[in-house]
Amino acid sequence: MPWKRRSFGSNHLSRALNIADLREIARRRVPGFAFEYLEGGAEDEVTLRGNREALERLRLIPQTLVDTTARHQRTAILGRPANSPLVIAPTGLNGMLDPQGDLALARAAARLGVPFTLSTMSTTRLEEVASRAGGRLWMQLYVLKDRAIARDIMQRAAAAGYEALVFTTDANVFGSREWDQRSYRAPGKPTIRTALDLLRHPRWLVEVLGRHGMPRFRNLEAFLPPSAATALGGSTVIPPLFDATISWDDITWIRQLWRGRLLIKGVLSVADAERAAALGCDGIVLSNHGGRQLDSCVAPIEVLPQIVRALGARLPILIDSGFRRGTDIVKALALGAQAVMIGRATLYGLAAGGEPGVERALSILTGEIHRVLGQLGCNSVAELGPQHVRAP
Repeated sequence: MPWKRRSFGSNHLSRALNIADLREIARRRVPGFAFEYLEGGAEDEVTLRGNREALERLRLIPQTLVDTTARHQRTAILGRPANSPLVIAPTGLNGMLDPQGDLALARAAARLGVPFTLSTMSTTRLEEVASRAGGRLWMQLYVLKDRAIARDIMQRAAAAGYEALVFTTDANVFGSREWDQRSYRAPGKPTIRTALDLLRHPRWLVEVLGRHGMPRFRNLEAFLPPSAATALGGSTVIPPLFDATISWDDITWIRQLWRGRLLIKGVLSVADAERAAALGCDGIVLSNHGGRQLDSCVAPIEVLPQIVRALGARLPILIDSGFRRGTDIVKALALGAQAVMIGRATLYGLAAGGEPGVERALSILTGEIHRVLGQLGCNSVAELGPQHVRAP
């Protein structure tokens, strides 16, 4: 028989050579509804696909005959040293993938020496993450209809020592994640097919539900009725909580309550980037929410060069959405991003193998960055520049 390439079929983390391999392990390991929550995008998923396509269209230009034996990827993120130009992005409901999901991500980030961002919609209390994980901790903030929730989050995060607040601005109107919704017959009520699929994952049933019970929005429990505090239902139970009235005026309100670093996440235009700088924000994150909000939205990597040109050195620019390879990360750094926020890539590792899976994902990405720097003829990320990237 002729040799044929086959899809990755192993469940051993050590045999996963890339993030796509971890995704395959994750797909088999967790129930379909949990994987769909992780995987899916909004509506026709045009934005989800577009994020990858925009990164893949960019081409790298190496310089040759450069000694790169001393290369490293150490850098500074928000003025503090980091061992790699990565930040673990805020992601909610991680307890559906692994019972210690938020802690696993935070601990892996601390060991690598990069920041971790905890979501407002986490399934672990922010104080527990601070006491049990350590490292550089950032807190993501949704301003929900009940403003007391945001006030409580900011006060608690400051008391627990979180260094930065990441205000997510692109979810005031919650996206329609149709594939996720198909797992439920009504908000929070799984279909028969979803329920039967759970029986095909006995390990998940024991580890997640049997030992810990259904994951809950631990940071919001004091403000939500019991029926709304459970993570069961994913994006079918969250939309009523969000507030369409948030505006730039809320930056002043947040500044009154938060004295640490403040980043605005969800910026995709020069005008918004300049307004964030004028209001004294400490950084911006170019993001389309990983394709989970507005469909047919521009990819952050497509607008990065013009926003970098407009802002210059006025404030740090971070970026997320669609990053799966070290080459993707290097492209963003070369075009002017200070760091890249990683979401699904580390969640695939979490779903594939808990904390060791997250470590494997980070090891894969940092290994790829190290290799690509050498292939480009660079000894550090500081040497990267627009001359290393060619757009179509």
